Amino acid sequence: MSSVRLTIAEAEDMVAAALERSGTSAVNARSVAAALVAAEADGLKGHGLSRVPTYAAQARVGKVDGRAIPTAATPRPGLVAIDAAHGFAYPALALAEERLPDVTRRQGIAAAAIRRSHHCGAAGHPVERLAGAGLVSLLFANAPAAIAPAGGAPALFGTNPIAFARPVEGRPPIVIDLSLSKVARGNVLAAKQRGEPIPEGWALDAAGRPTTDPVAALAGTMVPLGDAKGTVLALMVELLAAGLTDARYASEASSFLDAEGAPPGTGQLVIAIDPDAFGGNASTRFALLAEMIEAEPGSRLPGSRRLALRAAARKDGLTVGEGLVREIKAI
Repeated sequence: MSSVRLTIAEAEDMVAAALERSGTSAVNARSVAAALVAAEADGLKGHGLSRVPTYAAQARVGKVDGRAIPTAATPRPGLVAIDAAHGFAYPALALAEERLPDVTRRQGIAAAAIRRSHHCGAAGHPVERLAGAGLVSLLFANAPAAIAPAGGAPALFGTNPIAFARPVEGRPPIVIDLSLSKVARGNVLAAKQRGEPIPEGWALDAAGRPTTDPVAALAGTMVPLGDAKGTVLALMVELLAAGLTDARYASEASSFLDAEGAPPGTGQLVIAIDPDAFGGNASTRFALLAEMIEAEPGSRLPGSRRLALRAAARKDGLTVGEGLVREIKAI
């Protein structure tokens, strides 16, 4: 398959232009473009440029409001309540990132609850930026139904990512970002767009049978991470990201992957902690554990591959399938 080389700036311009042509405001288009291109640069292609055609189609029909402006309220001193107004999640997450540092430094711990939201993309990026501001941070996000509860058949939970980041003195933050399915569902979408099969063990078809066909997988369910334990974690995220925030549960949300139906209305919960609030020496302790991990032969810290890919993308640009570039430019 032939490919095209794009700089980061060229990719962002291409994505933003496609979204603006689809009715998204310039400021929101830039926010979304930066998030998708950053995911692509980190090798997270399921949350990268493969999302542009679907995002654009949803903006055209109003399934996502490309002109929405998120708003924030402070119901309690350590809490921020954000209404994404059925717009893209990225501007709402940016608002959480803007509000949380000051509140966290005053209170020691703070949380931002986001409702009426959308696909949160690479969940590690918001927490990484908060860690860059010196805060320990966690993000929980729910997604449309894709995982069946243990012992059940119909999908009831989303793939529901969890992300965590902590600052480490003298080095980039340590970032953990994982989906509660064996792989993020966006990887299946990307395989479908490329016309490629998916590996065994990723998904089940609508009849509950293992499949390597991405089309059948998207019509079926994802295999949970850790089997029954993964479904319990998915339940926890549903309660935190949707039940606590007044967002829609996975089973109530429309798909992120097409332009059909009402807005998904999913939610995110972001928690930030000042590592110095407990009076200990957290920064030094964080660095010590990182050194212990790296001292083990063959081990590496989470995110090291991602950082290497990011550096290469900034230096050499992104390699993107020619067909996908044509599709985005034709929007």
